[in-house]
Amino acid sequence: MSETERETKTGRLGKEGLARLLGVFRFALPYKWIFAVGLVALILSSFTLLSFPYYAGRLLDLATGKTDPHFTSLNQVAGILVLVLFVLGVFSFIRVYTFSVVAERALSDLRASVFGKMIALPMEFFDRHRAGELTSRIASDVQSLQETFTTTLAELLRQIITLLTGIALLFYLTPKLTMFMLATFPVLVILALAFGKFIRKLSRNTQDKLATSNALVAEALQGIGVVKAFTNETLFLAQYRKALSEVVRAAIRSARYRGLLISFVIFVLFGGIVAVAWYGATLVQSGAMSVGDLFSFVLYTTFVGGSIAGLGDIYAQLQRAVGASGRLLELLARDEEPGYGRGKKDKIRFEGRVEFDNVSFFYPTRPGVLVTNRMSFSIHAGETVALVGSSGAGKSTLISLLLRFYEPTEGCIRVDGQAVGSYALSTYRENIGIVPQEVMLFGGTIYENIAFGKPGATREEVTEAARKANALEFIESFPDGFNTVVGDRGITLSGGQRQRIAIARAILKDPAILVLDEATSSLDAESEYLIQHRGNLSPRQGPV
Repeated sequence: MSETERETKTGRLGKEGLARLLGVFRFALPYKWIFAVGLVALILSSFTLLSFPYYAGRLLDLATGKTDPHFTSLNQVAGILVLVLFVLGVFSFIRVYTFSVVAERALSDLRASVFGKMIALPMEFFDRHRAGELTSRIASDVQSLQETFTTTLAELLRQIITLLTGIALLFYLTPKLTMFMLATFPVLVILALAFGKFIRKLSRNTQDKLATSNALVAEALQGIGVVKAFTNETLFLAQYRKALSEVVRAAIRSARYRGLLISFVIFVLFGGIVAVAWYGATLVQSGAMSVGDLFSFVLYTTFVGGSIAGLGDIYAQLQRAVGASGRLLELLARDEEPGYGRGKKDKIRFEGRVEFDNVSFFYPTRPGVLVTNRMSFSIHAGETVALVGSSGAGKSTLISLLLRFYEPTEGCIRVDGQAVGSYALSTYRENIGIVPQEVMLFGGTIYENIAFGKPGATREEVTEAARKANALEFIESFPDGFNTVVGDRGITLSGGQRQRIAIARAILKDPAILVLDEATSSLDAESEYLIQHRGNLSPRQGPV
């Protein structure tokens, strides 16, 4: 199944879609009692709101001189209406507050779970997905669910209660007028919806035509050098004018039918309102209905109509939430790295013997390209080994295999005589330090980036690591010293400065196996010499 098909499938609000949406709601279970309080407040606020039209009608009846056995004065009914509004306000506050508490806490747990799952996934997953796409999972997808948790579900329940109870009250208070309304309005609404769907299709066609014309502009500007070299400016302009003429034709056709829809709504739907109003007026004139009942009917009809209109928006919001929940659940269901989270408390210090035994490997994203073919070699503890080869020969791939970013396609990798898969992943990687070819610094301070190699290290340990990496001098030259912010990915530092910080980070970790992947490529000869001697990158650590 393609990504597009999967997106479409997960976005459908069917049985499977609802199951996906409910799957995300497990994050709200720890807060179920708070949610229950909000749900009770929602139900009570809905019924309180529905009592308002009834009392408003009684107020109008008393004002026109009609007697009521339950109410004796206008002040009594007005007081009840004020009380209704006060109680409605209290219940509404409780509903909004409790649902917000549940939503924020549940979505915080969801974000943490999604991020925790992401960083536990194997490198193969990150080879297939862009960082922006994954960031979107935590940002936009969870944001879509936030609207569902806080407002959409509450509105869905409220609209359903309002719709069903409102219709029941209409039949109870004004049965004749309600029957007349139901005989006319549904047909008109269905016709309007069908017409509107046709117009939306025309609008999409216009947008498609416009997208085609925009693609022509983008293509011409991206390849402007080729366009000018072949003197084809006129050709592109002619193609663009042709595309624009199609946009204009589609837009004018859409506008024609949109105008007809507006005329239809004005004449037919408002005509229906006039018909209902006329019939209600005749019932009042004949004494079959009071003015207050007619007023209550109008208010209840407004509530019911608003609920029907609101359900359409809620349906669209639920569809977006289903798509978002499907993508998040799909991510949460993925398998983590082999050995991840197992034996985190194990503390083992490796001797540093490394053995590659007939190791073959190809990247999962390029299954037809064999990077290493039955490669075998051994590195003894305390030995320094350099891997030499042309660009693309597979040196960095061997490092990735040693770090267990990937599993060998064939063969076995052993450390201290044991297959690397027998070690808990966290224990294994704690014994390996790396200074990568492309240095990655995080957007904090220099101190935080060096201390990343050993969380909880003392100030003296961090300073000594910087000295050994020949970084202390330039760090102390900054006004803020170790508190200097490096910027996004270390953008405020030079390439050599970034490499020395990365080397200090690896020195601070003091690993049994130290891997340097062209770690001094941005340094001058003097800095490289000082680092090798100050950093004590001796055979004891065995740099590769």
